[in-house]
Amino acid sequence: MATSSQQKQELFKAIWATAEDLRNSVDGWDFKSYVLGILFYRFISENITNYINQMQRAAGDTDFEYAEFSDEEAAGAKDDLVREKGFFILPSQLFCNVRKRAKNDPNLNVTLDNIFKTIEASAIGTESEPDLKGLFADIDVNSNKLGGTVEKRNEQLTKILNNIGNIDLKGEYAENQIDIFGDAYEFLMTMYASNAGKSGGEFFTPQEVSELLARIVSHNREYVNKVYDPACGSGSLLLQFAKVLGKENVKKGFFGQELNITTYNLCRINMFLHDINYAHFDIQNGDTLLDPRHWDDEPFDAIVSNPPYSTKWVGDDDPLLINDPRFAPAGVLAPKSKSDLAFTMHMLHWLSTEGTAAIVEFPGVLYRSGKEQKIRQYLVDNNYVDTVIQLPPNLFFGVTIATCIIVLKKSKKENKTLFIDASNLFVHEGNKNKLSPENITAIVDEYVDRKVVPHFSAIIDNKTIAENGYNLSVSSYVEAEDIRPKTDIKELNARIARIVEHENRLRAEIDAIIRELEEETV
Repeated sequence: MATSSQQKQELFKAIWATAEDLRNSVDGWDFKSYVLGILFYRFISENITNYINQMQRAAGDTDFEYAEFSDEEAAGAKDDLVREKGFFILPSQLFCNVRKRAKNDPNLNVTLDNIFKTIEASAIGTESEPDLKGLFADIDVNSNKLGGTVEKRNEQLTKILNNIGNIDLKGEYAENQIDIFGDAYEFLMTMYASNAGKSGGEFFTPQEVSELLARIVSHNREYVNKVYDPACGSGSLLLQFAKVLGKENVKKGFFGQELNITTYNLCRINMFLHDINYAHFDIQNGDTLLDPRHWDDEPFDAIVSNPPYSTKWVGDDDPLLINDPRFAPAGVLAPKSKSDLAFTMHMLHWLSTEGTAAIVEFPGVLYRSGKEQKIRQYLVDNNYVDTVIQLPPNLFFGVTIATCIIVLKKSKKENKTLFIDASNLFVHEGNKNKLSPENITAIVDEYVDRKVVPHFSAIIDNKTIAENGYNLSVSSYVEAEDIRPKTDIKELNARIARIVEHENRLRAEIDAIIRELEEETV
């Protein structure tokens, strides 16, 4: 049976093989929609098949195989299956059966299009409808990018079906060796975000940064009730809690909101690919600052986020916003050109009394003046800022600048703030920097132990921060280590004297040679 490592290698090989097949026709970032879509199609096909097979075999039909069942008989179980799984797929529409027929199906593009629409339609009128709606919207099986003719498109679609179908999943469901579909998603997002510049980076927070935030927020907790991200992107931050704590220890589920429709679809697909039941996540599409969708679900014990950096928002152009309970306490709104601290105030308001929020921020929010300084004053004076962590540069796709993490709490035990300078904790990987497991542990250990380490951390009284103009930059409080080699002044002077003496000697020799040449020419 394949090991975890072998399965991952098979996964990566299959994805690369598909990339090679489409390299000359489909842009890398667009290509992810086809691979993720077909991967998602395979996942839900096998997920529902495995569920039905287990039920039937437990009932005594040991040879039952849903993939070989008739559509007519299967249709009778549709309502029950939708209630349990959130969707329904007829046996003839399962990934494995469509793949078998693909090469000989002259209308494969139409077949797939109809299946995708039917899967989404199976949830209409049920609780899972919003979780299924539009999940296949980005997979255009009739696109000219796949080929100029129907035959060419179907040829490409067949290759994708075969490459995704060739991923080795032996023993996956029975022994749960690895989260192969989740691994596939993360590999794809990393692969394409790294090649797509800013457009790709907007979708994805690197896994090691997600892990760091999750470990900080979940410290000293065996479980959390609800995890929330107001700018959830493709969901990688939320799902780190499933890995760090175990998804069964996120008791009431995963909550998030995302403005970009494509990213919103990716996040819901990511939830399914990590085998999170539709009833256990609530991902909404919309503008969190102006139209937050989870008023009935807050407060949250655990909040993690990497909101957009310094983007525009309506700000004080909307006079009603200053009365919004999320923003009113600071007495000022974040500037219209920089919404960063508007997200911070939103998260603080929705944070439970005993909760923790960890937010990736653009460094400017730590020191800029004006309205942002007034918001920092509110945060510091009310003792909400627990820790500020300076991260290394070049960790994120599409962003080379060094970002930071602000940790918020509402029930701190002392009026002091911990500052950690982790700017030098990284390893090189390709053209990016990365936090190694050892780097993550070092940061988390300092966050937990709060032991002042020279050139790495400092604990500063909030009065001192106030006297420093509410500047929260780590470099203002943690002295950087001088790594320049120390110079011995006496030795330096001696070296200079030797160099001068050597130059004088050379000058004298050169002058002597010139005199000899002049004498010979006379």
